Amino acid sequence: MTPTQTVSPRADCILAIDHGTSGVKAALVTARGAVLDCEFAPTSIRFFDGGGAEQDPDDWWTALLTAAGRLVHRGAVPAETITALCVSSTFSTTVAVDRDGRHVLPALTWMDSRGAPYVRDAMRGFPSIMGYGVAKALRWLRRTAGAPSLSGKDDAAHVLLVKHAWPEAYARTQCFLPSKDYLNLRLTGELASSFDAMHLFWVSDVRDPHRIHYDDGLLRALGIERDKLPPMRASTDVLGTLRADVADALGLRRDVRVVTGSPDHQCALFGSGAVRDFEAHLYVGTSSWVECLVPFRKTDPLHAIATFPTAVVGKYQCIDEQDLAGGALGFLANNILFRRNAILDVPVPEQPYALLDQLAATVSPGSHRLLFTPWLNGERTPVDDPHLRGGFHNMSTTTTLEDLVRAVFEGVAFNTAWMLGYVERFVKRRLQPIRIVGGGAQSAVWCQIFADVLQREIDAVQDPMQANARGAAFIAALGLGWIRFEDIPALVPVVRRYTPRPEVRGVYDELFDAFRRLHAANARVLRRLNRPR
Repeated sequence: MTPTQTVSPRADCILAIDHGTSGVKAALVTARGAVLDCEFAPTSIRFFDGGGAEQDPDDWWTALLTAAGRLVHRGAVPAETITALCVSSTFSTTVAVDRDGRHVLPALTWMDSRGAPYVRDAMRGFPSIMGYGVAKALRWLRRTAGAPSLSGKDDAAHVLLVKHAWPEAYARTQCFLPSKDYLNLRLTGELASSFDAMHLFWVSDVRDPHRIHYDDGLLRALGIERDKLPPMRASTDVLGTLRADVADALGLRRDVRVVTGSPDHQCALFGSGAVRDFEAHLYVGTSSWVECLVPFRKTDPLHAIATFPTAVVGKYQCIDEQDLAGGALGFLANNILFRRNAILDVPVPEQPYALLDQLAATVSPGSHRLLFTPWLNGERTPVDDPHLRGGFHNMSTTTTLEDLVRAVFEGVAFNTAWMLGYVERFVKRRLQPIRIVGGGAQSAVWCQIFADVLQREIDAVQDPMQANARGAAFIAALGLGWIRFEDIPALVPVVRRYTPRPEVRGVYDELFDAFRRLHAANARVLRRLNRPR
């Protein structure tokens, strides 16, 4: 690695793009992680019966130009000091592009599960375990330390969905790209992806982290043509420079270098500062995950935990992700509390999540024994089941709106505790402290709930909402030789530690046990209610 150079906070500035499910954030970040200014532009998502969840890639691009253009023209730093750009984007959101780089179909997001039947067909066999043919499962485990999820939410399933459901679109597709790399294509004209972003296509041999490559046998087994996938490179590689028209539109220099970048998981890891082996971070955004770097390759197929390639060459990451976290609060706010209808015209508060935070704080821990299961869109981990659905349990005539709100906060934390137990079993150690990043980290109430439910010290870092953008900037700075990997922990200060409170442990232990029993009691019924018809 290139030795650290002395970089003035504004001598070399990075335009970091954080593309999430709800929109695109653009941030100006120094090479040493200081966030100077940011801007946001929203995007929409469409849900369909049968597990569809789509977005318009043109909507992303418009949002990127809008957010980045406003940011640059606001002038927090002189435009000529912005010399690099790096994108973080949602993992396992897939875009099919034609020979001209135009999208053939709407993007299939990480929540789209319509490809599940095609994955199940590809992975079945005799003898079978958990829906996988044993011989096929062993082949995938040896090469990838995992296998395509039968829930249908991986890129592999998205490709198979296009191939089988929309064969004309598949024939027109030159390349399937992760969302990050679709944006990079429009920024630079270069068609490529990174080793970490391509992993959930499940056709990469990752046994040697220094020589990751597509595996012809896995490609044949899934029926995916090699020439429909992009070349792979390291996340820290310079992909190219901004296209002249894009640079001019944004008011940037035409020699701005675009670094290949990573999916949101990896950028959050870097942006949390927890980058040494077994240092964990908890991300709480639309979805949520627990993640850490590990010095080994391993898998737990029973609980959908595996080791993936990372932006750190030679390292693996261990990650367990639940489908909805902050998204459950969004559901409560948008679909129930502040939903306008033919009878009521409910004014949406300026800060709806701050209001939910205040309401939750008025209720004692345990929400008067009210439980919320956050499986509104099925679940990924620690159970991989697209048929699960959420709900409030143990409601009574005394249940209040405030109880409902706090129960959502706590239900997400219970699901996090459930998956954390399997992650710690996987890495064979207790993960503490855990750094928290993402929008959920802005809530002191939620941070304390996580500390109490997980029984772990939770460290809130500076600018938690900017973790993905800061991580993208660190990846760019590493690739350009402006910092060293070992510099990163000191560049992300912890601003507050939340400690578990002994007096609430009893109630949370009782409810956590009930939470897991609710899954065991209801999974079969929910599967029957939500099976495809």
